[in-house]
Amino acid sequence: MDMFQHMEWDSVDDGLGELMDEPTYLSESPQSKSTASSISEHEFSCHCCYDILVNPTTLTCGHNFCRHCLALWWESSHKNECPECREKWEGFPKINILLRDATDKLFSEVVQRRRAEIQANPKISRSLLAFQRYGDNLGRSRTNQHKGAGFFFSGVLSALTCVAVMVLVYHWSYGVVEQHDLLISKPVSRWTPEEVVSWLEQLGPWAQLYREPFQQENVNGRLLLMLGDEELLKAPYSIENQAHRRAVLAELDRVKALGVKPPQNLWEYKAANAGKSLFLLYALKRSPRLTILYLYLFDYSETFLPFLHTCCPAIAHIDQGVESRFLETQVNPSWRQWAEFLVKYCLLPYQLIAEFAWDWLAVHYWTSRFIIVNAMLLSVLEGCALWRLWTRARIRTLPRKMWNHLWKMLSQGFAFALLWPFVPQFVCNCLFYWALYFSPIINIDLVVQQLMHPETQAL
Repeated sequence: MDMFQHMEWDSVDDGLGELMDEPTYLSESPQSKSTASSISEHEFSCHCCYDILVNPTTLTCGHNFCRHCLALWWESSHKNECPECREKWEGFPKINILLRDATDKLFSEVVQRRRAEIQANPKISRSLLAFQRYGDNLGRSRTNQHKGAGFFFSGVLSALTCVAVMVLVYHWSYGVVEQHDLLISKPVSRWTPEEVVSWLEQLGPWAQLYREPFQQENVNGRLLLMLGDEELLKAPYSIENQAHRRAVLAELDRVKALGVKPPQNLWEYKAANAGKSLFLLYALKRSPRLTILYLYLFDYSETFLPFLHTCCPAIAHIDQGVESRFLETQVNPSWRQWAEFLVKYCLLPYQLIAEFAWDWLAVHYWTSRFIIVNAMLLSVLEGCALWRLWTRARIRTLPRKMWNHLWKMLSQGFAFALLWPFVPQFVCNCLFYWALYFSPIINIDLVVQQLMHPETQAL
């Protein structure tokens, strides 16, 4: 009986020895190698490229894919899910070392050939680099979540930001706006003589010459509406300068048409058009070209013409006075102005916004600077997005992206028009000042990410 068991163990040892010597035997016999490979190829194939796995990566669902196939799938789909069963993976997928060593030994020639092809393909190399950068950033973000000090300081920063927003809202809601709210909301017929003089002074420095006659005649709102060219030319007003009379009459026509004083600066415009100002602020940031087109179609004389004349001014004559500047903004632009405007509109739309804000530095000192900086940052972000389209050979997808963007902006604008009457004024003020003063800070971080890691940004 013992002899029989000893013979069985000897046979098992011989079988194990043959198995251990099998790789050497396969390397020596091409026929045996091809047989073993044909049997094992299906078990070691990627379900994306249907070829031998190269740097096999195992997902949480258990499926294995080539590393570069998974990177290409992640870059094109923008989803963290399995290409086969659509189950989302957790964390960042790692290379299965055991499976990689097995494929390298069994199919060394095929794996070496495929690796050479992968290294020679720049598109695959960029996808692998972006995928690895994504994993590194994901690991850093998770590490930062466990840092108590960083979490504490981020909470303090968020609290200070909320306090700053509330202070700004209180300051501008009850300070600056109320100073101008009377004239932009009070009917002209109810203006007092002091308010008429205040309106006259806002026309320009040249209007100071006629302040005293208006005060002596005690001109109120009703009398102001009755003034015409002949009355302004005669005593006691004696406005003999024709350009001055034209400027006063043109502003009087605007006042008669609106019934109130038209807005003269950003805060008055916000007080008179709260919903429209919030819409334009966000729309100019998200899609300046569509917003400027909207102003051209639906707000030509009041907003678009002054905007165009400010960004693309006409050639000024030497004998032209400062008082005729308002009249210039109401005439149709010349073909030179249109040509300059269209070039900037197509190529550098944010430059138009920066030039418009630059013209208002004397009125809105810090606000204009915030707008200019934000316009520069948004121009950089737009340039980076176009560069990614060009380098990744996706420029042909630009029409489809433009259509999707148009549809998205139209739907958001329609939703804003429906929900605007139900939004509290305090919430709108918070959104307005956040977009105006804190958006540049956020865009600085986005620009730094784009410039330091441009390959990690998904389109």
